[in-house]
Parts: sequence; structure tokens; C-alpha cells
Amino acid sequence: MKGGRRQRAIGQAVVALMTVLMSMVVADAAAVVDVYRMIQYDLKGNPMGSRRAALNHHTVSGFDVQGADLSRAVVILPALKVNISSLDEFVQNKGLLGGLLLLLPQRSDETGGAEGDDSDEKVAKALAELEQWLVHNTFQYPVYFAYEDENLLKLLHEVAASDAAGRPASATNGGYKLVVSAPEAKKLTTPTITNIQGWLPGLRAEGDSLMLPTIAIVASYDTFGAAPALASGSDSNGSGVAMLLELARLFSRLYANPNTRGRYNLLFGLTSGSPYNYNGTSNWLRNFDQRLRESMEYALCLNSLGSSSDRMLLHVSKPPENAFIQQIFSEIESVAKDSDLTVELKHKKINISNSRVAWEHEQFSRQRITAVTLSHLEEPPELLQRTGGIADIRRSVNETVVLRNIKVVAESLARHIYGQQGKQVELFAAGSNLALNPSYVRSWLNLLGRTSRVAPFLGKNAPIINALHKELSQHTKDASLQHETLDSTFLFYDSTKAQLNVYQVASVTFDFIVALAVGSYLMLLFIVLFISTKGVKDFVGIFRKAPSRKYKST
Repeated sequence: MKGGRRQRAIGQAVVALMTVLMSMVVADAAAVVDVYRMIQYDLKGNPMGSRRAALNHHTVSGFDVQGADLSRAVVILPALKVNISSLDEFVQNKGLLGGLLLLLPQRSDETGGAEGDDSDEKVAKALAELEQWLVHNTFQYPVYFAYEDENLLKLLHEVAASDAAGRPASATNGGYKLVVSAPEAKKLTTPTITNIQGWLPGLRAEGDSLMLPTIAIVASYDTFGAAPALASGSDSNGSGVAMLLELARLFSRLYANPNTRGRYNLLFGLTSGSPYNYNGTSNWLRNFDQRLRESMEYALCLNSLGSSSDRMLLHVSKPPENAFIQQIFSEIESVAKDSDLTVELKHKKINISNSRVAWEHEQFSRQRITAVTLSHLEEPPELLQRTGGIADIRRSVNETVVLRNIKVVAESLARHIYGQQGKQVELFAAGSNLALNPSYVRSWLNLLGRTSRVAPFLGKNAPIINALHKELSQHTKDASLQHETLDSTFLFYDSTKAQLNVYQVASVTFDFIVALAVGSYLMLLFIVLFISTKGVKDFVGIFRKAPSRKYKST
């Protein structure tokens, strides 16, 4: 009995020791962090973006750490401190790297201030430059983004200190290891883009069988960015979408009463595929029947209208001296003056031989439909540029500016529809039944500002698409969805979010010492157990030389 209790006690001691020692070897997970994978896509068959997803390497604080094996390391860098020239040189020289983790400044939910913030603008500009470089390059290793927090900043500080002391993390030195257990990304076989439209039919005169003229108000709602899960596009083009929805709400109140219903049809279109040559707009227009196409008087496209600016630009493809273009411009300009807003006309001729579409209105112009784009952007964005990436956050949109721009567009449209050009008529005056609703606009700016909307990853039944469709249905007639397959020029891969496990692991030397300690302790336990059960003589007998046996020869 006594011997059995002794053996159980010794066994419990072994288990306890092994537990302590194993905890020392494996170490705790220092943190679990949400990370956002860089986009992976093919453009005309050329691989772009990050081509790997799984990650399991030690971390270092830069590309120039002495003694670091970068092919087996994850470089962790604050995004605002990235030297794009140095990184570009590393990529062009096909440098080997285990992975790259870029730390983004904490995202603020605050709304934009009345005068803007110089520091915010500098941060946004730096992030936009980095993002544009990233999306136009190829990386044969995982690239992830994460927001700075206390754990990650502490990690970076400790890693940088070890690197500076000449002890970069490795299997020999130990240190921090970053692990993302993610399957390799798969192709999105049939990526869809979805257009949403709704009508406000005008009042036809009695006995009139002709189709009324139509004005289209259009805004693209999807985005693109280096990290699809973070591309919420508050200004480009959340501001345009919020404007369109408020315009639909305002004019639905006018058109609900036959006495105030205009003799124009109003067509509201929320289009998709804008980063991809306005592919959704092109498909939408192809579905117009001949009568609708012929009834189109003009289309007004709303793009990036939420920044703190005292000027707007009316971008056109037709010559500025065109009489109808001048009419549209003068109608908007006359209303804008009352708000101390300058409107400028900017002409860019379409090159039919070039498939590149710079502005949304150019898709209409290619179909011989008069169209303009209203925006605070002076120049057309390049391909996959200024499409609502990581820098385009809610804070970048000035709500006061958006409301002012809605008022200008609404009043100019109303004067055109009701034949009040040149008259100082104010239909949407503050305090009236037709006043703008700031709370409504704010709610949509907030929702769009926190919702990523990269079309290939949305799917047909994405919550944001259903929400936009439902909202347009409440203010217009015959609201409908149009699903199309994205142009095959672009091919996308899944896996946009993951969890990063940060481990602090011991060095090989430490592992050897622990293994030696475990082996020694087990040997000691063996001796104690053997002696306690069989006695000292038997134990000593193990080490005695066995007597030799003599055989008689026959």
C-alpha cells in the first residue's frame, strides 16, 4: 500500500513537472489579431497582388536587419513609415521574403470637420500612394494589413530592440513568430456585378402618347483597394451614393402629388464595376431599349463629392461650347453661387480607339447620350486609382459639404424640370416640407463608410446590395436588380480576412537546456522508483559486470 502511494505521488510530480516545462517550451500566444489580406487578382492574365495566404515565420522590423534571413522572416512595418522606393527596389530585384505585415493607423469613426485637417490629409495622401504602388505590383509572399493597437506596437518595439542588439528572431535566437493558418486562395469562378435602378415616372399630358424625356441620376457604389475587406470608399463613392438616395427621397415627395409631378421621367441608377472601366454601367446601358435610349435627355453622374472643398467640377466629353452642355452648366452654376460654391467646366475628349474609360459619363457618351460627371476631383483617376481604398475613411467626408452639394443639385434639377431656369426659386428650403434630411444622409454616409464594397467579393445577395435596393424601392417605382458577370479582363481570388496568432518562442539553446533538464529528471525518477521497489542491491547489480560462462570443449 505504502509503495503504491509513493508511486502515485511520484507520478503526479512527473506530470506537474512536464506541464511546467512544456509551457516554458511552447510559450503563450502573445496576441490574436484580425488581419486583412492584400488583394490577389489577375489583370489580362498577369498575376497581381499577393500570391500567398499562409504565414508561419519569425518577425523582424525591417529589410536591412543585420543577420536576418528575410526568406524565413515576416517584416512588420508601420504603413506610414514605408519607403516606397526602397520597397520597390527590393521587389524589382525579386528579393525573397517570408511575408509582410503593414500596420495602419487606427481607424477613426469621427466625421470630417468643417475645415478639414492637414494631418489627416497628409496621412490619406501617404496611404493612397502606398496603396497605388501595392495594387500594381506582384508579391510571391503573403502581405497583410492590421490596425495598430497596444499589442502590435509593443511587439514592434520589442522586435526592433532585438534587431538593434544584433539578435534578430530566428530558430537559433528565438523571438516572436507570426502564424496565419489559411488555405491558399481560390479563383472566384463567376464574379458578379449588380446594378440597381428605380423610376419616378413623370406626368404625361392627356392624350399624349409620346414618351416623356428622361433624366438619369447615376452613382457607382462599389470600391477597390489593396485590402478588399477595408475598401469602404466613404468619399469615392459613398458620398455620391448618399447624394443619389437623398435626391430620390426629395423628388419622390414631389412626384407623389400629381400637381407637383414633373413632365420628366427620373431614372436613378446605382451602378457597379466602376473600378473596372465602369463595366457595370456599360452593361446597364446595353440593356436600355431603343425608346428609353431615345428619350434620354441627359445623365448626371455623381462622383466623389464629400471632401471639404469650395469648388466642383463638371466633367464633359462634348465640346464645352455645345449649347446643351452650356445649359446644364449654367443651371448648376447659378444655384451654386448662392452657396458660395464655384463650379468649373472641364472638357476631356474621348478616344474611341482606347478602351480605357476615365469617367462614368464616358460610357453614356459612347452610346451617344449626353452625360456629365460632377466631382471635386480635377483629373480622371487612373485604372484602379481613387476607388475607395484604405485611406478613404468616414473621417474624410465632410457631411456639411455633402448636404450643400445635394442642395445645389436638387435645386438645379428642379429648375430644369419645372421650367424655372434663371429664377430665384428655392423648392428645398430649410424648414419646409421638402427640406433636406441631415440625419438620413448621415446614416447612409456612416453605413457606407464602414462597409467594404469590392464587387467581386459581394455576391448577388450581399447585405449592402439588399439595403440599397430596399431603400430605392421605398422612394421609386419598379426598383430592380440587374446581375451581370464581370469582364473577364479581371480575375479575382478569395481569402480577404484572417486571424494572426503571435507567439513568443524560445531559442534552440533554450530547448536543448529544457530537454537536458527533462532527461535528467526522468533519469532521477527512474533511479528512485527502481530503488524503492527492488532495493539498492538490485540497482547496483545493473552496473555489475555479468560473470562469464565457461563451456567445456567436447
